[in-house]
Amino acid sequence: MSVYVARLLTDAVTHELDSYAGISFDVGREAPPARAELLERVAGKDAAIVTLTERIDEEFFTAAGPSLKVVANVAVGFDNIDLDAAARHGVTVTNTPGVLDGATADHTFALILALGRRIVEADRFIREGNDWVWGPRMFVGLDISAGATLGIIGLGRIGRAVARRARAFDMRVIATDATRPLGSSVDGVEIVSQEELLATSDVVTLHVPLLPSTRHLINAETLALMKPGAYLVNCARGGIVDEQALIEAIDSGHLRGAAIDTFEGEPRVNPELIAREQVVLTPHTASAGEATRDRMCRLAVDNVIAVLAGREPLTEVKASLPGCGHRVHETERTAP
Repeated sequence: MSVYVARLLTDAVTHELDSYAGISFDVGREAPPARAELLERVAGKDAAIVTLTERIDEEFFTAAGPSLKVVANVAVGFDNIDLDAAARHGVTVTNTPGVLDGATADHTFALILALGRRIVEADRFIREGNDWVWGPRMFVGLDISAGATLGIIGLGRIGRAVARRARAFDMRVIATDATRPLGSSVDGVEIVSQEELLATSDVVTLHVPLLPSTRHLINAETLALMKPGAYLVNCARGGIVDEQALIEAIDSGHLRGAAIDTFEGEPRVNPELIAREQVVLTPHTASAGEATRDRMCRLAVDNVIAVLAGREPLTEVKASLPGCGHRVHETERTAP
């Protein structure tokens, strides 16, 4: 059997590929493949391991042919994959949930601290060689651990991991969660309406998947509902935020700043975001811990091996989300 690996995996996992008897791996480069290369190299393969940079659609499945059994996405999100097309071709789709929760939560909270304490602005100020003398008004920011409120939109695994870190900093934590009743509490996190969360949070952080129902969830209207002087953090997916509306909210002074790890036109970044000192930017690196990336790549490989061996995948993308067409959420199973 043969597996197309669209992007170079981590060194540890790449070295392990030779240990799978009877399976050959056609491994790509570190850079994303061109579309023509992607379609050519997947032809006749039994499986494919891809990343969010590859568009997996009807054309892809047709090019692969009837031998393709599974596509393993090295990511939690799967908005790059046409699940309807996969179902029509009888192809299993998997993702990598769970293994990157801690790393993403760490990155999210690092961005919260960087925003609130103006770390990037202060670093840039020093590096530019500005003359300075300490003063009581210099780079004053948000006191994170002095009763600030964190609002989490989406209290899944990553959202709950962020909440644990926030509570360690003595923050008040509230969240939205469509699966839980308003006023209920989850591990000390109160479930509130989106309107209440936006109006009362000093920092709003996003942890929902990109679905038709969440595209531009944060727009001019919802930004206007946010507490004046608040911050926005997005380590989820770029399309959840209307970036132009965010820029206008910052320029007007309504928001104090934002931190963004994922972008609407990724890998292109809106130059207006780059131009604003109140915005902290990272290149989709929330999961970029060494051990985490190994676990993500290894889980993708394990999913492929399981399906090719006739077993159930470990983390299949399978259950429809109500009201969201055929976009689905992932479930985790015990490895057979």
